[in-house]
Amino acid sequence: MAGEVAERAAKGGKKGRRPKRRIAIRIDMTPMVDIAFLLLIFYMVSTVFSMPQAMEINLPPEEETDVEVKESNLLTIRVDEESRYWWNLKTPTPENLPQLLPSHPNTPDTVAYRFYADTLQGLLLERNRENPKLNTLVLIHRDATYSDMVNILDEIDVIERSWNSYTAEQLGVKVSEIPKDQKFSYRYAVGNWEGKDDNLMNWAIQQAQENGQLGGE
Repeated sequence: MAGEVAERAAKGGKKGRRPKRRIAIRIDMTPMVDIAFLLLIFYMVSTVFSMPQAMEINLPPEEETDVEVKESNLLTIRVDEESRYWWNLKTPTPENLPQLLPSHPNTPDTVAYRFYADTLQGLLLERNRENPKLNTLVLIHRDATYSDMVNILDEIDVIERSWNSYTAEQLGVKVSEIPKDQKFSYRYAVGNWEGKDDNLMNWAIQQAQENGQLGGE
């Protein structure tokens, strides 16, 4: 039974009067336990677990290989210790200092800079369309966060996938069936941040402050 009702006489009471009957109710919780286990089993069976998201990275061979890249085919992306993104074509010079990627348009006034994925993706797409032989060198400051490198590699992966999907759609084939000479493969490398990059970024920050892109520090 889900519940039982039992009557019992109240203790005490005045003489000459009929004692009042009190009702005690006892609820059997056994069916509730069964329902709880049934619900638990249902959610365990019906729940869909998210698949782990992995980023595919093609690693270079173990032996060191030197690849010559023309200066005109080099795009350098730098991320400083404040997680600000800078870029420049060719070899940087006092006349060709790294330029700051625009911040997120909805950045609050209290935040000096915030990464904007659309800006980086637009830059990489535009430069690769202008120069099919473009190579991108990524330099991450030693005090930058790991997510900064992930942001760049993620945008590179998105560009490569969307580019090949569009090519496959135009050819009327699957992505795996795109001819090798028409399949887009983003050429990039991750280099080491050196002392010369610190000096270069000091000049670039000073220039950005003079141009009003950064506030005084």
